Amino acid sequence: MTSYFVTSTGTGIGKTFVTAALAHQHGLAAYKPISCGGTEDAEVLMAATGQGLETTSPWRYAAPLTPSMAAAKEGKSVNLPGLIAWSKSRSGLIEGVGGVMAPLTEKETIVDWMKGVNWPVILVVGSYLGSLSHTLTALEVLKANKLRTAAIIISESVENNIGLRETRDALASFTKHVPQLITLPRATSWKQAEMDTEWME
Repeated sequence: MTSYFVTSTGTGIGKTFVTAALAHQHGLAAYKPISCGGTEDAEVLMAATGQGLETTSPWRYAAPLTPSMAAAKEGKSVNLPGLIAWSKSRSGLIEGVGGVMAPLTEKETIVDWMKGVNWPVILVVGSYLGSLSHTLTALEVLKANKLRTAAIIISESVENNIGLRETRDALASFTKHVPQLITLPRATSWKQAEMDTEWME
């Protein structure tokens, strides 16, 4: 099966939930190479895959900030070439940090990481007020960087929710180049999440 990079329009949208659900459903390895502000997300992926912490998330920073800022607080920096090489040596699912343009270093963002790995992208978006603009902006960035978006997964938002169907319908005419536009209702556990994944190669 093809490996995928899971990204989003921002933080707190549902990347980890989607990554864990897909890993569980298909028996895939899943990684969150960089964790900022704790290991909660990494632990979810560990529960879904049975992997250890060092395997799942080797670069961990205490501050809940973008990687560039969190690393700087510890007198460190993100080595993008090393991160890309590590990522390309794996297979399965890699979950990014924050949104597609979150800074990794003083000059590089998550999209530079995705370009280096060059896997198909799963874009996780919300159904909150403002998500349409955020989604279309993220898609333009991915397109400009010649990254293939394999699927958009609309994760049901808890606050300011404008509706899954409404969000899907509004995005449909703008996303005809994306093979799959999937809605994901809230579930109590990633084990209970149900998604059409026939599009996964």
